[in-house]
Amino acid sequence: MAGRATRSLLSLTIAASLALGADAAQAPPPSSPAGGGAPFAGGRPFATPFGVIYSTNITPDRPPPNHLIPPLGFRPLLASWQALSPRPTSPEPPGLDAAGRRGAELVAGLGHCGSCHTPRNSLRAEDADRPLAGAMAEGWYAPPLQADSPAPAPWTTDDLETYLRTGLSDHHQAAAGPMGAVTRELSQAPEEEVRDMAIYLSALMSRANRPTPVDQAAAAARAWPQGAQIYAGACASCHDAGSAMRRQGRPSLAVGTPLDEDRATDVIMIVLEGLTPPEGKAGPYMPPFADSLTDAQVVQLTAYLRARFSRERPWKDIPGAVRTARKGAP
Repeated sequence: MAGRATRSLLSLTIAASLALGADAAQAPPPSSPAGGGAPFAGGRPFATPFGVIYSTNITPDRPPPNHLIPPLGFRPLLASWQALSPRPTSPEPPGLDAAGRRGAELVAGLGHCGSCHTPRNSLRAEDADRPLAGAMAEGWYAPPLQADSPAPAPWTTDDLETYLRTGLSDHHQAAAGPMGAVTRELSQAPEEEVRDMAIYLSALMSRANRPTPVDQAAAAARAWPQGAQIYAGACASCHDAGSAMRRQGRPSLAVGTPLDEDRATDVIMIVLEGLTPPEGKAGPYMPPFADSLTDAQVVQLTAYLRARFSRERPWKDIPGAVRTARKGAP
């Protein structure tokens, strides 16, 4: 039981590290050589809903203590929590080959995709009945990685492998928020392992009757004229057909998953925070608009984007979602 509790704590530590945003991922930890510390000495703090957890010291020296919210640091209590929280099993699509089954193991184990993409139950454990069904993580929404995926275009294995290794797919979108840090980690992983993960996840997200991407510019402008004006001034030079970025092969907003999700969270976060590659590295870039757009303007732009590039119904309470996003991750 104690061993299972230790594995749970380790999994939580790793999940917290991968869920950090781009800024945290770029900064060298104090324990790293770049931060002036000894290699592999750990000690980097990660804020989680359970308290502050420190990266593991894998040298012979004594590791720093974790500061969990009382009484969560009490080992027997942690073991009891683990006993009440069975880990979700990996769903297996029919006809999965050996590479796909290996991909399932990587997704559930080393990849621990469920740490962000599986909803939490009342005990804050991954919901064993809803694996990879979508969940909130670090203030962002991690969408479903199964048949409920809202992606308007199907994820092929090739598309998904490219996205996981580069953070960009010509037929989908750029990785944003915590997923950007994940793709940078996966770019260093063995190619065959990322390929196996892509085989499994693309099979898991496969479904018939996927909606066709749309661009309903005229109707959206009639419904949200102020949003259309904001888009024309702040977004069209990069995202409209004929723009330099589109001519270079960048995807249309119509094929991006965020605009078809059941909540406005990710679209709002992208508008506010933008996309920034790590310092000194190439990658998708979009300027943040948190300081240049008011809440009312973000609401108008978000509603316009949904009406223009999605067949789904309008989002509810966009103003509330904007206020929540401005406050930062819960």
